[in-house]
Amino acid sequence: MRFIKEYLPSYLLNSEYFHFLQAFLYIFNLQDFSGEKMREVRKFKGLNGNFTAFKKEVEHADKVTFVGIPGVCSPFAELFAYVIRDKESVFVPKTDVGSACKIERTPLGMQFTEETDPNSNVVALLGGLSMPQYDVKLEDVQKMLKNILKPDGKIIGLCYMGMFETAGWDEKIDFHCIINGALNGEIYK
Repeated sequence: MRFIKEYLPSYLLNSEYFHFLQAFLYIFNLQDFSGEKMREVRKFKGLNGNFTAFKKEVEHADKVTFVGIPGVCSPFAELFAYVIRDKESVFVPKTDVGSACKIERTPLGMQFTEETDPNSNVVALLGGLSMPQYDVKLEDVQKMLKNILKPDGKIIGLCYMGMFETAGWDEKIDFHCIINGALNGEIYK
């Protein structure tokens, strides 16, 4: 829908025509008129570059809901929430919106606290969701997104090593962008 929103006049975006077009594209599993996959638009280096890219993408949001695998993605959600600590942050384990909880700054760092409403204008999907061993169904993620993403909200993918592309989710979810980091390193003795 990215392409459509960029090129349709604003008065058509809330029309029946637009909603019909959305349904048509969804049924036929098309992302946009161009038929193009997402393409690289900018490079970054290191974790700081990763965090800076994310902060820029959510600069106008009041609230960000992170969705990921507990224990695997949750530390990353805490790190990214720290980067945007002036905004409200929420974590949803897998697709269990009933277990959504706040991510708040405490003396021990960013921590999960009380249950909260996951509805948000930005939903950040963490790459662990797409890993087969966690058995998260794409259909469940899409259903959850329909329930918690506010109108005109955006979906951001946060992953490493091309996880969403490997799983094919980059073609099945209408990501505003995917921030994909590469982890490389050395061991010295």
